[in-house]
Amino acid sequence: MAEADGKVGKLKKRDYESELKRLQVELVKLQEYIREKGLRVVVVFEGRDAAGKGGTIKRINDAMNPRVCRIAALPAPSDRERTQWYFQRYVAELPAAGEMVLFDRSWYNRAGVERVMGFCNEEEYQEFLRSTPLFEEMLLRSNIKLIKYWFSVSDDEQERRFQDRLSDPSKHWKLSPMDLESRRRWVDYSRAKDVMFARTDTDLSPWWVVEADNKRRARLNTISHLLSSIPYEYEPKPPLELPERQDDPDYVRPPRETQRFIPQVY
Repeated sequence: MAEADGKVGKLKKRDYESELKRLQVELVKLQEYIREKGLRVVVVFEGRDAAGKGGTIKRINDAMNPRVCRIAALPAPSDRERTQWYFQRYVAELPAAGEMVLFDRSWYNRAGVERVMGFCNEEEYQEFLRSTPLFEEMLLRSNIKLIKYWFSVSDDEQERRFQDRLSDPSKHWKLSPMDLESRRRWVDYSRAKDVMFARTDTDLSPWWVVEADNKRRARLNTISHLLSSIPYEYEPKPPLELPERQDDPDYVRPPRETQRFIPQVY
């Protein structure tokens, strides 16, 4: 059964690239507003494997200053981290004033992969469901802007993307044994997602579902929604002028043979 029911019509590459460029200019304006006003913004990206989270995060981050906008994509917890308060390692990634953090998967690992694969016990899982709305309320009360996206993809489209990754050596890194196992446990993940939404989709901290069978539309729709979620103002900066380059007739470059150049292969 398909999970995503959004538009499936193709978006021409030319139109997509034109609108993406326009939106990325707006992201730069948002970035400057976040920096100048000292805002703290957290954006959570969750969803099915191969649903397009990474591609969307990349298009957002591409246009922005890495000193303002950074990606948090944490590996599996270490033995030490497993003994910490569950949210502790995610708290360490939260933004300071003037920063935005994009979580490529987040504390919701416990509601998804950890629940389905048995990496947490029942008590830990139930405590997560109870604590998460309280944890997110604490973030919001601390004036951290929190936006949560769930990328929804149909089973047929996920299958097509998995097959594409299997056949393309440059994409093999995108497929882990855990990704393949998630395909086998499609219904288990669906049930886990349903419970997660029932317990953590709140008025204070809602989930926003991205219908992602069409990657181009999903990227544009997500960026557009992100921009609309943070009211921002932008004052154009005075135009910059390129100064004349310093010139010194007495300066002589070192001989080429004193330097190491990469081979001219192309």
